[in-house]
Amino acid sequence: MGTMMIRAKLLAPEIIHSSCLTKALTSVASNPKQLHKIHSRIITLGLEKSVFFSGKLIAKYAHLKQPISSLSVFRAVSPTTNVFLWNSLIRALTHNGFFSKALEIYSTMHDMNVRPDTHTFPSVINACAASLDFEMGRVVHDRVLELGFGFDLYIGNALVDMYSKFGDLGKARQVFEEILHKDVVSWNSLISGCTANGYWDEALNVYRRATVAGLMPDRFTISSVLLACGGLVAVKEGEVIHGLAEKIGITPDVIVSNALLSMYFKLDRPIHARRVFDNMAIRDAVSWNTLICGYFRMELFQESIKLFGEMVKRFKPDLLTITSVLRACGRLEDLQFGMFVHDYILRNGIECDITTSNVLIDTYAKCRDLLAAQKVFDTMKCRDIVSWNSLLSGYIQDGNFDQAMRLFKMIQMDFRPDSITTVKILTVATELADINFGKEIHCLVLKLGFNSDLVVGNALVCVYAKCGEMHNSLKVFENMSIHDIVTWNAIIAACVQAEDCSLGFRMINQMRTEKMMPDKSTMVSILPICALLAAKQQGKEVHASVFRLGFDSVVPVGNALIEMYSKCGNLKSAIRVFESMKVKDVVTWTALISAYGMYGEGKKALEAFEGMEAAGIVPDHVAYVAIIYACSHSGLVEEGLACFDQMKKDHRIEPRIEHYACVVDLLSRSGLLNKAEEFILSMPMKPDASVWGALLSACRASRDINMVDRISMHIIHSNSDDIGYYILASNAYATLGKWDHVRMIRKSIKTRGLKKSPGCTWIEIRKKVLAGSMAKEGYVADLQYALHDVSEDAKLDLLCGHSERLAIAFGLLNTEPGTPLQIMKNLRVCGDCHTWTKPSLVILSYDLVELIKQHAKHVNTLTLPLGVHSTRPNIMIDVALALDYLHHGFSKPIVHCDIKPSNILLDSEMIPCVSDLGIAETLTGRRFYGRNKDLGHYWLGLIQAMAMKLWGRQSAVSVVPHTEGLYLFQFSDEHSLAR
Repeated sequence: MGTMMIRAKLLAPEIIHSSCLTKALTSVASNPKQLHKIHSRIITLGLEKSVFFSGKLIAKYAHLKQPISSLSVFRAVSPTTNVFLWNSLIRALTHNGFFSKALEIYSTMHDMNVRPDTHTFPSVINACAASLDFEMGRVVHDRVLELGFGFDLYIGNALVDMYSKFGDLGKARQVFEEILHKDVVSWNSLISGCTANGYWDEALNVYRRATVAGLMPDRFTISSVLLACGGLVAVKEGEVIHGLAEKIGITPDVIVSNALLSMYFKLDRPIHARRVFDNMAIRDAVSWNTLICGYFRMELFQESIKLFGEMVKRFKPDLLTITSVLRACGRLEDLQFGMFVHDYILRNGIECDITTSNVLIDTYAKCRDLLAAQKVFDTMKCRDIVSWNSLLSGYIQDGNFDQAMRLFKMIQMDFRPDSITTVKILTVATELADINFGKEIHCLVLKLGFNSDLVVGNALVCVYAKCGEMHNSLKVFENMSIHDIVTWNAIIAACVQAEDCSLGFRMINQMRTEKMMPDKSTMVSILPICALLAAKQQGKEVHASVFRLGFDSVVPVGNALIEMYSKCGNLKSAIRVFESMKVKDVVTWTALISAYGMYGEGKKALEAFEGMEAAGIVPDHVAYVAIIYACSHSGLVEEGLACFDQMKKDHRIEPRIEHYACVVDLLSRSGLLNKAEEFILSMPMKPDASVWGALLSACRASRDINMVDRISMHIIHSNSDDIGYYILASNAYATLGKWDHVRMIRKSIKTRGLKKSPGCTWIEIRKKVLAGSMAKEGYVADLQYALHDVSEDAKLDLLCGHSERLAIAFGLLNTEPGTPLQIMKNLRVCGDCHTWTKPSLVILSYDLVELIKQHAKHVNTLTLPLGVHSTRPNIMIDVALALDYLHHGFSKPIVHCDIKPSNILLDSEMIPCVSDLGIAETLTGRRFYGRNKDLGHYWLGLIQAMAMKLWGRQSAVSVVPHTEGLYLFQFSDEHSLAR
């Protein structure tokens, strides 16, 4: 008994100290200094090699996020074969993110032949998953199977999570199925794995299976399923899961609430997301980040910026949130808030990664602060190609193309340009219309292997189209392996720019064949083609498609519709579209003003201009061109001059050359030729051919020889590349009979390599476009429009070849009585054809209600609303029928636009002498019956004879006139007599 008491006294101090230290270690929470004191006391007592205290210290240091201290404690007891200490250290390192070190310790444990237990592997597997070390993960899994731990629940759950993070859902499911007794963690691991890898359908299927198995979902289950619903945009399922979360009372949990926020943004329901956010009792940084980034993705940029201002008062945003807000500032061009965010980064010592710095450059660039963008770029320690591209975009957007090209050369010295770089620099070539630079970049594209890149191909199509090389644009398009909607929009827009309507419609039909769904940009590209052709019926069909696709509220589409209807001779529909538009911009008002100007409604154009200003829309330089043009075509001289002065004084818009040309046209049309010339001479810039041409058109009518000569010389010396002005000067000299000057100009045109677009007139009937020429019928010809140095009789026949006349005849033949005819021409309709139209219709007993001359760039439209139907001269109908037969049914290729009914001698009753038509043999042996059965076969035979005689020779031919009045003029296959 005494001996035992003596031992107790001897052991009492150690036992007492151990007990106190155990209590101290158990009670220590988050005070590192206190833990270090306890650790020092343990060393003082010589207990540093105690497995119990070492294990406790390792765990406590890990809890205080001091894994290095945990490692020091472990080394103090090494070498050891105690698996508990090895497990404690591996767990400590994994918990604190030292995954590689944890796997290194596991390997050392294996090398020292320390046998792991079931507590070792969950931490090791988690380290493999977090570091995405697939090879090590497979080795560890094999070791688990070797030791017979494959059925352990915790190890199985860890393996399911590991394979899910590796993206191997098949292996994850296999391990999952091998777990005998699954718990909620097992199900959550597989559901979250499916969700994280984008297998949202599978995630919902696993969840349904879990509910059948009697699983009570927890916050992790609900959050994973909510994310799957968001990924699937499964509105109904998402609402059901939300209801379940509220029922089991876990919606206040921040993890569930954050998942709800994410889901509702993916479902495009920002109001629901905001409601969830406002109802959250506790919000963490993830909550704010999710809401801010969600608003940005939905392009609610103002909301993103507002929330960021509130967030920084409570939480420190992460770089993802900062970049989202900076991008929002860039999209809004909000320089002030962008600078606030940048200042917040600097004040709080946030170290920007390369992505954030790139976004800063992009933000400043979009806000047009290139100095700040360049400064951020210069201070970057490390740059990538995105950095260069962001700065390059800024200079291009600012219109500083020279600096952009210099920057591009610098990129080539330090980096290999990517496809985005080439697309951006191709934009410079497009804007400058620099075909040489464009081809240089095209060569670079081929060298870098970007020729198969879709976006690069689209950019190349635009470059060649802008530079006027439609054949190369089409070649790039055809060589592209795939086409998206941007590609189709680009090639259709290229057709519009090249005014190749036939190719444009072919592309549209091909696009339909490939079942490509048009977007709003497609409509904006298609409508100008209809406008160029004045194809009203097809324009209406496009308008119907606009309604069907829901683009009727898109402002650019509405603007294109106004322009299309106005150029198709339908002012009422243009006004109707304008009035239906809820949102109107300056282009909308300008389109309406231009439409009124085309129809000579100058006063209404002025009212629309005033309405635009009353609506708070500031007119731009294009709007002033439109209003001065409208005044010019309505004789409103004072009003037009007032608009010109207002542009300079009220809106500080510096007049451009087109404004001066409009004013000159305004004065000239009112007969104020001297004042117009004085105005030109007072211009602050050198007048070009467009300005002098506006005056010359009026001078021709006045027959002021000196002024015509003076102005023509100005045009000749202007060195313009537009052949139209040279032809205008040539025609002016021809009117004055100065044929030597005409020949001089024609020679100059040939020397410069300029070519005149051949005249073509077309008429749209039952969705078919047909062209032809028409003879005079009972009118006095204005021979000044037949500007050839030939006899007066020859001039008469040359005028008869103008193709708009045949189009009218063909329209009369192929339409029901009372149908409005719309005749289109790619060149200005000549004055003689205007003179001819009304008498010809009077002869036909038609009332000419309206004659609209549309002054588009190249298209003139004659709209003829026809009155009560009466008898048409059989001769006109027979000619049209014969021509129609030759056009569609005759096997030989002919050029029928130069076959003129005026080549037949008619008497005062408009009846040809049958006996005088002996050379009009019927070549096919087929008797043609027209409305006039006695004459029909002669007409066909005559036209066939003319066609065959011309077609049978390659060179120009000249046929001696027949004594009874049949004339065939000099003709070649390449040069048409008809305009």
